[in-house]
Amino acid sequence: MAKIKAKLIIQGKEIELPIVQGSMGYPAIDVSSLHSNTIKTFDPGFSSTAECSSSITFVDGGKGELLHRGHPIEQLAEKCEYLDIAYLLFNGELPNSREKTGYIKSIKEHSLPHDQLNNIFRGFRRDAHPMAVMVGVVGSMSAFYFDENMKVNNQNHRKLSAQRLIAKVPTIAAWSYAYSQGRPFVYPKDELSYSENFLNMMFSTPNTKYLQNPVISKAFEKILILHADHEQNASTSTVRLVGSSGANPFACVAAGIASLWGPAHGGANEATLKMLGEIRNEGRINEYIKRAKDKTDSFRLMGFGHRIYKNKDPRAIIMKATCHEVLDELGLRNDPIFKLALKLEKIALEDEYFVKKKLYPNVDFYSGIVMKALGIPNSMFTAVFALARTAGWVAHWNEMILNENSKIGRPRQIYTGKLRRDVPNL
Repeated sequence: MAKIKAKLIIQGKEIELPIVQGSMGYPAIDVSSLHSNTIKTFDPGFSSTAECSSSITFVDGGKGELLHRGHPIEQLAEKCEYLDIAYLLFNGELPNSREKTGYIKSIKEHSLPHDQLNNIFRGFRRDAHPMAVMVGVVGSMSAFYFDENMKVNNQNHRKLSAQRLIAKVPTIAAWSYAYSQGRPFVYPKDELSYSENFLNMMFSTPNTKYLQNPVISKAFEKILILHADHEQNASTSTVRLVGSSGANPFACVAAGIASLWGPAHGGANEATLKMLGEIRNEGRINEYIKRAKDKTDSFRLMGFGHRIYKNKDPRAIIMKATCHEVLDELGLRNDPIFKLALKLEKIALEDEYFVKKKLYPNVDFYSGIVMKALGIPNSMFTAVFALARTAGWVAHWNEMILNENSKIGRPRQIYTGKLRRDVPNL
């Protein structure tokens, strides 16, 4: 903590507040002592508030930079697999060959859900949204894998719970889709990679083999890597908040999935495909571009711009290349919806309004197109996002518990209701 202090003057009273500086990024004013001065800060959406310190992920929106444990996302996406990233986020360093072999073996050993979890699936309607099923099934894992002998303060127990979640969430996600289709569950196979296993459980049946395509598997791997963690977003903050009460990790991750489900968070790539469906054809693009520029029109160009990135989204650059590889591999460049997306991308990148406001295509624009090309239905887009983000959630949950300064989350409020009044005689 630096010796520099900020001075707050309110109603003639001076209060000195320390300045906190991380290894990168903006300094922050430590206002944690204000409660003793009966003063609160007001920050809707916490856009100016650092709720915690973290060494996991750093996002520089101005530079368009994303680092996991100091490693640039561009290098990680090029040189690593998703499970390398999961190991890195949780443990702080990339695994060596021995550690990676052991980690992959452990994940495969835990990929089978408890057999009684099948009964949880059957309690849902067939038309239930996959995210609703995931929230319920992941939450119910606490009844099977977290009893009185498991302790959140035990590092080995946390490690085991994290591995169970990373291993089982892909199975739960794929089964959520299979259940909605009335198909029997396909179990994970040890000979397949993490990404291949998910695709196999999604698209194969007991009597039909899914033919793996290395371009497709690699593309799906990129989707997972690029969505593994993104600092203190709504769902990650939710996992930390729930975890601050000492709740078990399965309840914490289920809460994170519920938060991610919101269309303002994890549903952006699904919303992008819906928007393309609304535009319908290339001849209507200019009409919708004009509407997007009109501040009085409620229409928004989904998949463009980002709340944090004020420059280009580094994940979008990687996903764009992957998108073009997939479309070429599958011969889909002339498909109407993909032609429309590519035309919209070109116009927006060249339009002065979008360039000036730096409304570049973000990762959701391209990942939605890629997932549609892979045959993943819109309803599963956010489920895939949850599968990828599980690595980040368990890493932040673990870090929060390790931090001796962590406290139970208890935001304050500005009360705007009625003044004290007596209850009348009724």
